Amino acid sequence: MGVRLMVVDDHRLLAEALASALKLRGHRVLAAAAPTAGVAELVVSRAPEVCLMGTAMPAEPGVFDPIVRIKRERPQVAVVVLGPVPSPRGIAAAFAAGASGYVRHDERIEGVERAMAKARAGEAAVAPQLLQGAFTELLNPAAQPDDEGQRLLSMLTPREIEVLVRVAEGEDTRLIAAGMRIAPSTARTHVQRVLMKLGVGSRLEAAALAARTGLLDRAAPDGGPGDTTAGPDRRDFRA
Repeated sequence: MGVRLMVVDDHRLLAEALASALKLRGHRVLAAAAPTAGVAELVVSRAPEVCLMGTAMPAEPGVFDPIVRIKRERPQVAVVVLGPVPSPRGIAAAFAAGASGYVRHDERIEGVERAMAKARAGEAAVAPQLLQGAFTELLNPAAQPDDEGQRLLSMLTPREIEVLVRVAEGEDTRLIAAGMRIAPSTARTHVQRVLMKLGVGSRLEAAALAARTGLLDRAAPDGGPGDTTAGPDRRDFRA
């Protein structure tokens, strides 16, 4: 039996891709959105059974405040957080705010469905390996954790970073070329170089990796090249 759900993520491409995949598997998606604000209002007004809420920075202060309001005004809504490999603090903050589950951004669609079903049934939806990893980190904290987002960012040129941001916002080759005032063939070459440097095979994988590591939040300040809200809404995942 399908789940009535919403998908919210700061990166619209990821929200819409996940929503499309879940629709194909028989679930009823009420909305797939990328609000920079008003997440709680949106969920409260639509009242889904499950809300999948994406975040690139689970340990950031206040990131789970919308969950607190959702659970206060719509306690029947089960919220499952989609995020990067979490720190113990990130998992604790999500559940303290009222989340019913935590799933990694790179989890297979079957794993997301299992988490949705558990959350809807009132169970905690956290993969055992995530809990094991959290406990391991608590017992053996790393002296200086590796910053994967910064490492990836250092591999890209400023122009490639702009291309990645535009890819994550769903721009196709023609829009990238127009926005950067370069030839479509040059834009295509930049995209291929970004995919090669990140070690991924598609634009969607590149966007997911960048979101999971927090790279996009560092690369696209408000009003920067990633701000394409006023432009046409086009999707093209071909390199």
